[in-house]
Amino acid sequence: MQWTLEQLKAFVESAEAGSFSAGARKLGKAQSRVSTAIANLEVDLGFDLFDRSAKLPVLTEAGKEMLVDAKAILQQCQRMNSRAMAVTQGDPVAFTVAMDEAVPMQTFEILFTMLAEHFPELKVTILNGSQDDISTWVSEGRADMGFIFRVKPLTQSLDWYDITTVNQVLIAAYDHPLSDIEHPHEDDLVKHRQLAIRDRLGYSQEQPLSPRYWHIDSYFYIANLVMRGVGWAFVPAHVANHDWLESTVKLLSLNELSSPPLLTLSAIKTKKRGWDNVMLWIDSTLHTLFPGQHS
Repeated sequence: MQWTLEQLKAFVESAEAGSFSAGARKLGKAQSRVSTAIANLEVDLGFDLFDRSAKLPVLTEAGKEMLVDAKAILQQCQRMNSRAMAVTQGDPVAFTVAMDEAVPMQTFEILFTMLAEHFPELKVTILNGSQDDISTWVSEGRADMGFIFRVKPLTQSLDWYDITTVNQVLIAAYDHPLSDIEHPHEDDLVKHRQLAIRDRLGYSQEQPLSPRYWHIDSYFYIANLVMRGVGWAFVPAHVANHDWLESTVKLLSLNELSSPPLLTLSAIKTKKRGWDNVMLWIDSTLHTLFPGQHS
């Protein structure tokens, strides 16, 4: 097969735009050139990607499957180009990191301490926000890199890779009724108010177990309210293990419960942004700080 990246781009853009003409406009090429590229791709593959019997082309079943593969190939090529660009780029003068407030902060404090030593002249800005805030800041170029608990699909302009998974634990105040139960069951939890996480805009949120619940956009504020006896909650283990919480909340047994889902901590950047020396250093250092869990 002799298909080319130009053919794959024409195919992907036309499929996503809904027509060859719209795909051509997005690529800044003549429609005839895009149509020819797709036709040649179909010849190389040996089957039709589009059904052209209607007014607008419609993906065939084989075309739908090939679209997934084509997008993956183009994304991989984009990553390769971005990394290649880093070879010719010098160290940036300033670097902005946007991060969820509930990331394992002790580990990231080590990262930033090492960053300060390795890049002593680098001006660093650190921002905190929700997944939506961070995604927007990175997409708009207001942040160079973001760290989020990825709980919903990201926009196509963003590239991401998973750093580690984080366990969640069940917590309640020491004077909460659940604290007297050695191994609470689900039937015990549903009798009491649950404090559940959601993002700031409400687009992604934890599905509460209890019919009595509050949604809150901060794990730390959830922990503060648990400490005051407002309710019980599932929170990341490193949040519950903070010194300021240690003597005020109790970690309850999960033996009789389905374990809460793992949280995935991911790094994000724009696909069009090359990997400069700071990004490459952060990527390498995260491998060290989260050994065996980086992907």
